[in-house]
Amino acid sequence: MAKVVTFGELMLRLQPYNYERFVQCDHVEFTFGGGEANVAVSLANYGLDAAYVTKLPAHAIGQAAVNSLRRYGVDTSKIVRGGDRVGIYFNEKGASQRGSVCIYDRAHSAIQEAGAADFDWNAIFEGVDWFHFTGITPALGPNVVDICREACKAAQARGIKISCDLNYRGKLWTREQAREAMTDLCQYVDVCISNEEDAKDVFGIEAEATDITAGEINREGYKSVAKQLADRFGFEKVAITLRESHSAFDNGWSAMLYDAASGEYCFSKKYELHIIDRVGGGDSFGGGLIYSLLTGKSTQAAVEFAVAASALKHSIEGDYNMVTVAEVEKLAGGDGSGRIQR
Repeated sequence: MAKVVTFGELMLRLQPYNYERFVQCDHVEFTFGGGEANVAVSLANYGLDAAYVTKLPAHAIGQAAVNSLRRYGVDTSKIVRGGDRVGIYFNEKGASQRGSVCIYDRAHSAIQEAGAADFDWNAIFEGVDWFHFTGITPALGPNVVDICREACKAAQARGIKISCDLNYRGKLWTREQAREAMTDLCQYVDVCISNEEDAKDVFGIEAEATDITAGEINREGYKSVAKQLADRFGFEKVAITLRESHSAFDNGWSAMLYDAASGEYCFSKKYELHIIDRVGGGDSFGGGLIYSLLTGKSTQAAVEFAVAASALKHSIEGDYNMVTVAEVEKLAGGDGSGRIQR
């Protein structure tokens, strides 16, 4: 069984019930989530050996965060305990033409104040096949950039495949800070995951004749973006998710996977989504892609599986994608009827 390690911040998610706004709600529900943790849950649900690495306080909320991963079979034995607080994000779900809103309260979280000495990457990577992180994690601070760099160096030295979802978050750092850090870290990356905005925001690489606000997709433009990324950093593969935003509820959703060695560009089928919860949609794509590549799927089959996995996630409340391989393969195979299973 392939073993994957993901590294990042696991946060407490606070959200008004239903589609209430922050200013009108008088109670919230809480769950946990975070980019790399979401990927680990997907992989564990697919039957892979998935371990998640972070730093969390030793108090009850930190333990609740750990337990949220254990519930789905994620290996939490490498999580470092310490620090004072769990990062929080407040999520207000959008509806119709009103977009979702995310507010961070993660300053001084345990992982943001972690140091390189907290993590023994040689021990963590024992027997590991794949390492995954996102651009959200180094955005937490220069010390976390250093931790990511040490992790990438240790993984590369062991011959471990490394994937990174660029995931630019303008509320965490500037484009200039992101470009400097990610230019450094991407030299270690084998598989890059991006979307219609990240390549532009982080590296200034933009798809021509594409209007992401209007939902207009130009395939040739994205092929150019993928090749430019691969040429600049030596990526083996570049995946780009393509979201056509019609409203907060309704999106077109597809992706492209570029294989640099063969020069092959594979576009998935497009799904018309009616969204229940879009948070974690990109992470579920990443989890599906990692699973596909580790299990030897072809370029076309890999992108179809990843997009189908992500399409299903948009129907599930919370950050985590709670679906099985069989459910993903059923949708990827063409059965998107949504008929009741008896």
